[in-house]
Amino acid sequence: MTRAKDTSATKEVARFMCARVRDVMTPGAIGVKYSQSIAEAARTMRDWGVGAVLVVRGDALYGLVTDRDLVVRAVAESRRPDEPVGPLSSANVIGVAADADVSMAARLMRDHAVRRLPVLEDGQVLGIVSQGDLAVPAPPAAELAGLGRAITVAA
Repeated sequence: MTRAKDTSATKEVARFMCARVRDVMTPGAIGVKYSQSIAEAARTMRDWGVGAVLVVRGDALYGLVTDRDLVVRAVAESRRPDEPVGPLSSANVIGVAADADVSMAARLMRDHAVRRLPVLEDGQVLGIVSQGDLAVPAPPAAELAGLGRAITVAA
């Protein structure tokens, strides 16, 4: 019986690895203008329930700003909420083609140490793919094995 579960999990992983980025991405990326305030960007993330927004300057994609950027780059540096969000964003964003396979997206994330990639088709942003979108479901036994690990709490 365990063997059947292992085979099922193996097939699921194989099917996932053959998927295209468009199959796993979050469609309809949310964007803000470079000149919009840090507070507006934070409210946009809250209102849309997302952890990152694209930053547009003029008619072009400029960068990406995450909720973590707002904390680490804005709050920690005592930036005012009315300052523009653009300078906080990560410029030179790496994108991935919608028809690329998910392993290409995973490789780009690893090679460039990023957690999210804009998904592009014909020069337009279709959505965003995140590390979470690329997570392969673990077999039930693997999930249970992780329960025994200790949790470290920062002092």
